[in-house]
Amino acid sequence: HVPSMRTPAEMIVGLVLCPCGLLLTLTGTLAPSWRQVSLVPDQPMDVVWEQGIWDICRERQSTHDRLCGQADGLGYFEQVPVRVAQGLMPSSLVVTLVGLVVAALGVRCWQLEPRHLVAGVAGLVLLLSGLMSLVPSSWYTQELWALPAPPGSTLTVGYSLVLSYLGSCLEILGGLALTLSFHHCCKER
Repeated sequence: HVPSMRTPAEMIVGLVLCPCGLLLTLTGTLAPSWRQVSLVPDQPMDVVWEQGIWDICRERQSTHDRLCGQADGLGYFEQVPVRVAQGLMPSSLVVTLVGLVVAALGVRCWQLEPRHLVAGVAGLVLLLSGLMSLVPSSWYTQELWALPAPPGSTLTVGYSLVLSYLGSCLEILGGLALTLSFHHCCKER
């Protein structure tokens, strides 16, 4: 008789992917680089404006002088995709933390048997948190070139937006993995 693992593989996958997703989403939420604006008219060629959901930074790339807290003269922060991201990204982080606590209670590696129902519910919560951060990331990407910017400037995707996407996807995959725990509940009944 071969001894079975106490913690099923889907739970391990969920418990690895979701904290990684949380870190990426946290970085994407806090870092001010959802969009980069370069080649701004009447500015030196090496000036780049980095716009996040909380802050706007101006960086001179030749000297690496960076100044955050720039004035929003174009109404960037009043745009609906930015406002939605300001609400949903932090909410997603809180829901992810709740989901991870519930997952820890369900997996409980130190018990003989994990609680499959609790782990499955945690998977649903983590799936929801991933969707909550994917929605603003996707919407912002869709509206990236429509958001206000100086005429004639060049717009590119910033690293914070990419990290938010990756974090969302990891949380969704980890949540889906944990929801597979419901399969064990059905087998037991």
